[in-house]
Amino acid sequence: MADKETKKENEEKKENKKDEKLEQKESKEMVPKEDYDALDDHFKRILAEFENFKKRSKKERESLYNSILSDVVESILPILDNLENAAKAETKDENYKQGIELVLKQFNDVLKSKGIEEIEAEGETFDPELHEAVRSVQDETKGEKEIVEVYRKGYKIGNKVIRHAMVSVAN
Repeated sequence: MADKETKKENEEKKENKKDEKLEQKESKEMVPKEDYDALDDHFKRILAEFENFKKRSKKERESLYNSILSDVVESILPILDNLENAAKAETKDENYKQGIELVLKQFNDVLKSKGIEEIEAEGETFDPELHEAVRSVQDETKGEKEIVEVYRKGYKIGNKVIRHAMVSVAN
């Protein structure tokens, strides 16, 4: 009989231990509302910081790309100027002239594909952020600060000026 009682006691102890383990497990899984809200808020803040970081990184990469591209293009622009002068030159060989014009067109297409734009100048109002005045002309038929002649074309990428347009300004 003692054996039966000890078996029952052992079984009861095992059941009590199982119940205690279940209670502990449930209490571990249940997080108080305040802790949950704090963790949720912390998670949302970290997520927002990460999104801001991604946007800032993307903007910095684009800025760096544009800066490097503008440096490279700035060193190539004298070649473009010479090609334009060669296309304007008088020649008897039409094939030669067509070849120069094709190379010039291809050069301009590459610049456009990279987002590089020519700064509008002739007939526009002088803007010191876009134009470099090298000469002033008195002309009553032209408006004040109107660009009369372009000596060298200017170029920009987005809002950044790569090279200012060299111009002559009226009045």
